Amino acid sequence: MVKKAQTRFVCQECGSVFAKWAGKCPACNAWNTIVEEEVPQLESPTATGGQGGRKLQFSDLKGAPEILFRLKSNIGELDRVCGGGLVPGSVILVGGDPGIGKSTLLLQAVSKLASGVNKEGAPTKCAYISGEESVDQVRLRAQRLGLANAPVDLASAINVRDIVATLDTSDAPDIVVIDSIQTMYVDSLDSAPGTVGQVRAAGHELIRLAKRKGFVLFLVGHVTKEGTLAGPRVLEHMVDTVLYFEGDRGHHFRILRSVKNRFGATDEIGVFEMTELGLSEVPNPSALFLAERRGNIAGSCVFAGVEGSRPMLVEIQALVAPQGGSAPRRAVVGWDSGRLNMILAVLEARCGVSFANKDIYLNVAGGLKITEPACDMAVAAAIVSSLVQKPVPADMVVFGEIGLSGEARAVSQPDLRLKESAKLGFERAMIPPRRQTKNKQTDIKIMEVGHLKTLVDLFTGGQ
Repeated sequence: MVKKAQTRFVCQECGSVFAKWAGKCPACNAWNTIVEEEVPQLESPTATGGQGGRKLQFSDLKGAPEILFRLKSNIGELDRVCGGGLVPGSVILVGGDPGIGKSTLLLQAVSKLASGVNKEGAPTKCAYISGEESVDQVRLRAQRLGLANAPVDLASAINVRDIVATLDTSDAPDIVVIDSIQTMYVDSLDSAPGTVGQVRAAGHELIRLAKRKGFVLFLVGHVTKEGTLAGPRVLEHMVDTVLYFEGDRGHHFRILRSVKNRFGATDEIGVFEMTELGLSEVPNPSALFLAERRGNIAGSCVFAGVEGSRPMLVEIQALVAPQGGSAPRRAVVGWDSGRLNMILAVLEARCGVSFANKDIYLNVAGGLKITEPACDMAVAAAIVSSLVQKPVPADMVVFGEIGLSGEARAVSQPDLRLKESAKLGFERAMIPPRRQTKNKQTDIKIMEVGHLKTLVDLFTGGQ
């Protein structure tokens, strides 16, 4: 008698599992997203029991850790974000908006990697498998980028069974790119490619193969309209590194941001510039972001920030204009709108600055997105500067966090911020009071501000 296959009901929107079908998912409130799927069978009937297994060998915390070998892509910004290079057997998930340059970046990376050597000293073998484009389309991109002569193996496929059979050989590649995971199809499931079940099953099979064969696996992932990676959240837990490729297609800057990395630091970024010949590295992003800045303009302020281990100076632009509608407008690009409302509330309640009948627009120049609270004081300075039409000194940088009582709070790595500012020619800095630590000497004149009211008085003259 043939054993009946077990089934379960899975929401294709959030991945929640249920015992029976329902029209509306109780977890994410989405309609008509619950689909019946077959439960994957375990390889061994005793896999979940206490019999038939082998005992684990425990070890203590002492001992020298293994020194990881890293493959260098010769793209310094990519190697920086990955922690110094690519670790064999690691899985890297790269997400970003459509057309932002994910495929271009990975094609350039594998082309450069193919010219290097692997751990054994042999030429690095690279494979690029596309589920979205044909081989000829990938070749056209390679010709446009000047990479047509790179020794990279190309293929176009979406069936995971065929991909695993091709890669599960004794001469498996050292680098494999899957573009994209949402197009992969596991034929044992009835759901369509891109659904939660397919993405989870395809990711599991490919990741297990990469770990067993020891090759670096790049998975390209699409993002939702909210900016998060599409598909089940478990995919981000399964991989070793999660990278987001950010940027506005209206700007030529691109930011590669690490949000998870088991082999390096998180919150590290790499900066690229989109050109006719593909993506080029930006070794000094601060100078590039400030290249078009004009001094002595009201509403402009330079913020000294830190992204990962890299200091970065960007221009904060604010415009306070007369109200043009029935309600005051608050428009923000590149920063948190909720934090802007908090800064405005503190300015009104603690400093007596009124924004009644005023529209406020805030922009981070260059298309960069800033998340750290250290930008509070720079935002406040730009807004007050625009309100009273008095420019922030052109040779001054500003950074610091603001509390709800209006106090200025210290931020991390102030010396690194000041050092980068001095290198770019800034002579003054407005910062919160520093903690009693050994501060390195800099050529910048420091102005410590303990309360937001002091900052406002510098522009209003204490009125």
